[in-house]
Amino acid sequence: MSANRGAKIALSWLDGSRAQRIVWLLEELNLSYDLNIYKRVDMRAPSEMKQIHPLGKSPIVTIKYPGVPEPRVLAESANITEHLVDNFNGEKLVPKRFKGTEDKFGGETEEWARYRFFMHYAEGSLFPLLGTQILMDAIKAAPVPFFIKPFTSFIAGKVSNEYLQGNYDTHFSFLESQLASSPESGTFLCGKDLTAADILMSFPILASFKLAIGKEKYPLLAAYARRLEAMEGYKRAIKKVEEAEGSPYKLL
Repeated sequence: MSANRGAKIALSWLDGSRAQRIVWLLEELNLSYDLNIYKRVDMRAPSEMKQIHPLGKSPIVTIKYPGVPEPRVLAESANITEHLVDNFNGEKLVPKRFKGTEDKFGGETEEWARYRFFMHYAEGSLFPLLGTQILMDAIKAAPVPFFIKPFTSFIAGKVSNEYLQGNYDTHFSFLESQLASSPESGTFLCGKDLTAADILMSFPILASFKLAIGKEKYPLLAAYARRLEAMEGYKRAIKKVEEAEGSPYKLL
């Protein structure tokens, strides 16, 4: 039986979104899927996406399971990731939770504990920081009258200098230490093997380095970013997106 096990999967893709992580995950799971492209209208998702899910946000995954009357419609990247991993033989992307006959009451492996943490950390702590950075950069570049420009630049610079940079240092120092202490001398955040958490973490890290934030200061994190981009599943995902959109993929 194919990896899909009879299920039909569709991913609603919004240009310039973080949905390439879900494309990568689908590739890693060797699933077949339809990639439905939507274009932004005034920097926002088109109203058609709300017909799929009330939030109208990307990514949205729709799965029609055989024998189930209604399709399952999934939103939020971490939720989508956990559902796909749980239902489509994604064990290879999840660290082993317990070792042998070890007591299962609080006896989770370090690899699994890290995996569970980073599944929440990617969107809960790290991306909001990057989102603020993107907003500040947009304010700096906004076409405003010349006499207002100094004020918008000042505000954006103030936020960047007094809020963002200190937080970036905290988060990137933490991630650098996590890579330095990866279990079994691994090169991924949770150990020797790629996990679904690494896939979720890929966008905020790659996007941050594209914005030239901390790239020279954190060598292990920079090497980790290059390692993710070099993975075959990642490259297949980018190729799929480029073919569907008919243009080169842009991270930001």
